[in-house]
Amino acid sequence: MNDSNKAAAVFNKHAQRYQEKYMDMDLYDGTLDLFCGSVEKQNPAILDVACGPGNISRYILRKRPDFNVLGIDLAPNMIALAKGNIPDAAFRVMDCLDILELNAKFDGIICGFIFPYLSMEQASQFVTDAASMLHVDGILYISTMENDYSASKWQLSSDGEDGIFQHFYRADDITGMLESAGLTILHVQRVDFPNPDGVTTDMIIIAKK
Repeated sequence: MNDSNKAAAVFNKHAQRYQEKYMDMDLYDGTLDLFCGSVEKQNPAILDVACGPGNISRYILRKRPDFNVLGIDLAPNMIALAKGNIPDAAFRVMDCLDILELNAKFDGIICGFIFPYLSMEQASQFVTDAASMLHVDGILYISTMENDYSASKWQLSSDGEDGIFQHFYRADDITGMLESAGLTILHVQRVDFPNPDGVTTDMIIIAKK
């Protein structure tokens, strides 16, 4: 079982707890507003990767009711929650590393905090795949945790029962992947996220095809 599959198993187990903690999180609203404003097409096709219980899908649909959202997640319990939370969107169980199997093009792709559970090689492949699935002028949104990749480590779940490996990235790591895939960087922003161990830095990068 690779790191992303192990992460999916943990998130599947703790789906309800995750929803209670993050469903109404507003730290990232400003960058999601930027994403919504950057997608210029009307009635665009939007892919929400690692959608969880649908927290991002719900927010962007409130901002842009014309969005046609498909959300994917590897954790079945997350998909079940998302379907209940956002009946106006479509959701399905899928690994983010298999998105080419959708055989579809999108005007916007959102990837909310899946990079911490992807190795550098997997993250690079995901960016390449996602870029190939964007229409011209399509927008890619990535949020992740910022630190040196060498600082990647095992992290216990909040109840201390499950371990999950978290990968960290610097802006140069991700912008390099995006530019290699033919995308133009539009915006880089950092957000401080308080947690029991102190404050971590989250990073949001928005790029355009």
